[in-house]
Amino acid sequence: MGWKPVLTLRQNEVLGLDIGSSAVKLIRLRKDQRGYAVTAAGITGITPYGNDSDCRRINTVRAIQECLELTAVKTKFAVCGVSGPDVAVRDFRFPALPEEEIENAILLEAAQVCPFNTEDSAIDYQLVPDGGAGVSGILVAATNSSIRRKVQLVKEAALDCVLMDVDGLALLNCFREFEKPEPGQTIAVLNVGSSYTTLAVMGENRWPFIRDITCAGEEIVKQIAAENNMSGEAVKKILFGDSPTEEQMKLRDSLERACAKLIVDVTETSRYYKTQEKTAAFQKLFVCGGFAQVAGFVELLGSKLAVNAVLWNPFEKIRCQIGRNHRSVIQKNVLAKNGSVMLVAAGLAMREF
Repeated sequence: MGWKPVLTLRQNEVLGLDIGSSAVKLIRLRKDQRGYAVTAAGITGITPYGNDSDCRRINTVRAIQECLELTAVKTKFAVCGVSGPDVAVRDFRFPALPEEEIENAILLEAAQVCPFNTEDSAIDYQLVPDGGAGVSGILVAATNSSIRRKVQLVKEAALDCVLMDVDGLALLNCFREFEKPEPGQTIAVLNVGSSYTTLAVMGENRWPFIRDITCAGEEIVKQIAAENNMSGEAVKKILFGDSPTEEQMKLRDSLERACAKLIVDVTETSRYYKTQEKTAAFQKLFVCGGFAQVAGFVELLGSKLAVNAVLWNPFEKIRCQIGRNHRSVIQKNVLAKNGSVMLVAAGLAMREF
């Protein structure tokens, strides 16, 4: 999407680099006749930066560099992703058009459906055969400023961004590879991060439906902290505890109230998808992302959304070829503990050139 590789790259030379607002996640995969295997995995938290944009940039670059040191990878080519209000993924369906008119029609459609100025954006699309006489496909748009920010961070960390993807599409790439839903089943992946929540749906027609929701982990934590007169860091320490505690139980009602907006947003998005696609509601919800690790959160979503919600960590069944030294043990522990956080990075690492 906007950035093209300058070299012919082997798949195992590419890093999937997920640069979030609170952590950097890195995955390198190798593909053979048996499928994918993980050859490097790392996650590094970004030191809090408040509202200082320069501090945010410096701390993010430092986290990328620490992640590279942790994994000891020599690869310099990275695939990154964008998400949030500066990104839009939409399907389109036109009557039959001459080939030379298709691109202009798509650009016009993007200008009408994207919630930002497409004149200062990168737009890409893929046509999808639908067996009819019209023109159908998926368009992706992202503001140039959002792309430039990611590319600059990668450059300052001494890497080359060879391709820019969309986080939601990366999630579905990962899902299609490692999960086998029943034919005709509509599934959804909910990636709950720090700043944004991404809902990615794949229905019977196999077309992707992506929506980024602004309610996410940080907003939920802030509400719980305010309700209980606590600091955000104190709330996080309790919520992300390794085992259930009395303090977690005390915050359970606050967690439910703080998640109400997210649940409403997911419900409304699901209802919109059902109406647009004329399909049934999704039968299963695969939950991932940093906030998915909060005790009781996945169960809360399942109860309130009336859906079978599960914590998604396909790394439990993906081969790992990292090695046996101390650094390798650390990386394997990263996958065991944080696999559900690494799925955007894995999807990015699957991009082929």
